[in-house]
Amino acid sequence: MTKKEALQLFEQRKVRTVWDDKEEKWYFCVTDVVEALTDSANPTDYIKKMRKRDPMLAEGWGQIVTPLSVQTAGGKQKVNFASTEGIFRLIQSIPSPKAEPFKQWMAQVASQRIDQMQNPELSIDQAVADYRRLGYSEAWINQRIKSIEVRKELTDEWKRTGVQEGVEYASLTDIITREWSGLTTKQYKQFKGLKKENLRDNMTNLEIALNILAEASATELSKQRDPQGFRQQKQVAKDGGSVAKAARNQLESQLGRSIISPEKASDYLLPAEDVEALPEP
Repeated sequence: MTKKEALQLFEQRKVRTVWDDKEEKWYFCVTDVVEALTDSANPTDYIKKMRKRDPMLAEGWGQIVTPLSVQTAGGKQKVNFASTEGIFRLIQSIPSPKAEPFKQWMAQVASQRIDQMQNPELSIDQAVADYRRLGYSEAWINQRIKSIEVRKELTDEWKRTGVQEGVEYASLTDIITREWSGLTTKQYKQFKGLKKENLRDNMTNLEIALNILAEASATELSKQRDPQGFRQQKQVAKDGGSVAKAARNQLESQLGRSIISPEKASDYLLPAEDVEALPEP
């Protein structure tokens, strides 16, 4: 299955999704859906109890869920997902007033994907709208969208030179991140107190700026040197990260402090009720 991971928002709740290009359908993370519908602090435990009280659901569980390999806080792992039809079956066993709104939301997600395939700019528009709903500033959003563009150009370059998606992409990302920040992506997330949250969504403006510089530098160096495969790209990744490291050192010498911040999004985002009260930009 050729798949594309995406994070969707349902009533400020994050739901991990995967788009299957071959089947042209969405798959939704089962635990995220259960958490969004029930507000359960332990959705995994809720699922176990739900299967016990619904024998027919338990019996057909293997046909409802599909384990997919996705990026998690602990790296690539198998996580249970379900198609729209499968999620509809789960909803039948979940007494929640959010059931109907959630069904409507899934239909909207499917419709947006069709529109985005016809007009890719809509994907960016949707990302901007989602970040605004979460309370990010316009300056931060502009940087984040640029970082997505730069990252895509870098991964396209990796693909061109024979780097394999998955472990090799993650390893090169670690090299770049460690070179400019002094931390691997895992250590960086731990430093910020993150679990399954996206690291880049929790970077400050300066951190994003340096990460953009590192990845853009790695891309340009790769185009110039034309390395072949993962082993040759490792040095390019290190050199790209060193460009941002030099910029970081120069800035920190002027500021007199480190720009690697333990702050995460929840430390500086507005409360949800305040975001809803803001006028449209």
